[in-house]
Amino acid sequence: MNKTNIQAVLFDLDDTLWAIEPVLHLAETRLYEWLTRHAPGVVQRESIISLRARRQALAKTDPVYEINLWALRHAALTAVLAEHGEDPALADPAMEIFTAGRNAVTLFDDVLPGLQQLKPRLKLGTVSNGFADLARIGLAGHFEISIAAHQFGTAKPDPAIFHAACTALGVAPAHTVYVGDDLTLDVLGAQQAGLHAVWMNRFQRELPEHVRPDAVCTDLNQLARWLAS
Repeated sequence: MNKTNIQAVLFDLDDTLWAIEPVLHLAETRLYEWLTRHAPGVVQRESIISLRARRQALAKTDPVYEINLWALRHAALTAVLAEHGEDPALADPAMEIFTAGRNAVTLFDDVLPGLQQLKPRLKLGTVSNGFADLARIGLAGHFEISIAAHQFGTAKPDPAIFHAACTALGVAPAHTVYVGDDLTLDVLGAQQAGLHAVWMNRFQRELPEHVRPDAVCTDLNQLARWLAS
């Protein structure tokens, strides 16, 4: 690829700009503690693990839940509240507790310096299947556009969501790099949509033979050096 033609970089969020596992652990713990106070009938019969299993089962019942993870969690909470004799309307404040925890992320140390290196030279945006709120996190100002699957209506690896981001930035897919940690959703998905793809491998994972990212980076500083080289 000719990197001098690159005009834009799009980023995944979870496990690319921050680690998602501790965030979800925190959010689910805060939610469970809230349920203990406000919906004791649920916590008497359900654990965090069983609630997760119920969501996974519910996700298989409707394709929309593959796109809208907020709706999945809300629907699962509504059902479990009703089943255990609690007010289903508690799902709304419960989801606000979860969402606040979901947005209490800790950025990887390289993220802000890396974005500051890239922003003067390139258009920056995000495309995510999750429902992190960049405004609440404090990152929105670093990106010209941000597209989330639950708002857009399709999710990665559908080419449409990548193409929508390129159109919003006014940059052709061939002049755009997508950066993400998921080999199927991010790397193969972006490449199949006509973008270049960089695998953000922060956790020392092995690259399978059938996937050929345009580059492999372990942080945004390395990404910035690769784009400048």
